[in-house]
Amino acid sequence: MRTALLAWDYPPAPSGLSTAAREIAESLAEAGAEVTVFTLDRTGRRQVGGVAVVGLALPAGGALARLRSWGSAGHLAAPVAFRRAVLDAHGRAPFAVVEATNWYAPAALLAGRPGLPLVTRSSTPAAFTRDPAGTLRNRLDGWTADRLERRQARGSAGLIANTAAHGAVIVRAYGLTGRQPAAVIGLSLPPGIATGARGAAYPAADHPVRLLFVGRAEARKGFDALMRAVALLGREQDRGSLPPFRLDLVGVAPDDLPADLPAETRSRIRARGRIDGDALAEAYAQAHAVIAPSRYESFGLVYQEALAYGRPVVACAEDASARAFVGAPGAGPLAEAATGPALAEALRPLLVDPGLRLTYRARALAAAGRFGRADLGQATLALYRRAIAAAGRA
Repeated sequence: MRTALLAWDYPPAPSGLSTAAREIAESLAEAGAEVTVFTLDRTGRRQVGGVAVVGLALPAGGALARLRSWGSAGHLAAPVAFRRAVLDAHGRAPFAVVEATNWYAPAALLAGRPGLPLVTRSSTPAAFTRDPAGTLRNRLDGWTADRLERRQARGSAGLIANTAAHGAVIVRAYGLTGRQPAAVIGLSLPPGIATGARGAAYPAADHPVRLLFVGRAEARKGFDALMRAVALLGREQDRGSLPPFRLDLVGVAPDDLPADLPAETRSRIRARGRIDGDALAEAYAQAHAVIAPSRYESFGLVYQEALAYGRPVVACAEDASARAFVGAPGAGPLAEAATGPALAEALRPLLVDPGLRLTYRARALAAAGRFGRADLGQATLALYRRAIAAAGRA
């Protein structure tokens, strides 16, 4: 089967969407599909991991690059670029199916096109990551993005969700009717992470206790609660009731830290920004625990990565994925809510008790490896076939 996958970025770009795109593409290739990835983060064409990667970066000063800088209408620039490239390649050698993320609707202008079924694999909707109290311009911009996402989802021949709970959220968010074939398919981890994680020894119980956060400085990720928890626990450590601790922030640049963050709290934090895969592996290996207090995750790759390394995960019970992947196997404590006090309460025993950290580590290792490429590729191809059949009957 000849397939196309639309991606905003692709490894070595360090992002969750990038990692997911590679796992989808290479799992399909390993399952026997001929896969072409179209991505906006580069130019040129190359073969990587059995996958053809075609760069569609918008030329600086070009019409689409100028359009992309506009509010609202700028969201059409990428869909136009993806549509042109896919249809050009399709005209030369037809694709059986196209897949895209729902995130900002890169395939909005391909949805519902006869002879080229589209499958949307849903990440978190863009609306879930925005500040509802933004400016009028930003609200209008968000309204356009939401409508494009809804258009793409409703015009898709098939839908994929990472978890059943997330699939239900997507149905409500986009007002879907259930007419399209749908499947729940978990994402795999890159083989390199799984291999490297197995050889990563757990750090010694000496001080300071090293904590790791991987994500963006946004409310959905619980970043505000994390900063408040660090401030609370830091004051306790200053009084001598807690051991010293340090927090590494991956994906968060120094400028992302709150402007009013106290100096004593800031002194316990290292904001590292975006780092490459090798540096991320080292960060996991050096951590005593991973803090992931998200209010909502469509899947939660950070949970899976932390489990692979056998690191206790401090997560939030507000997130269904955290309850399923962390809480159910007992791989770490769940804060009752994404608040500073609740997160501090969940984290405090881990800081104090090295034995408890090792108990959670054993449970994390036992829960790791739930999702693999073989299942991802085969399940995705099965959904593709159902979507192609449904599109043929439409």
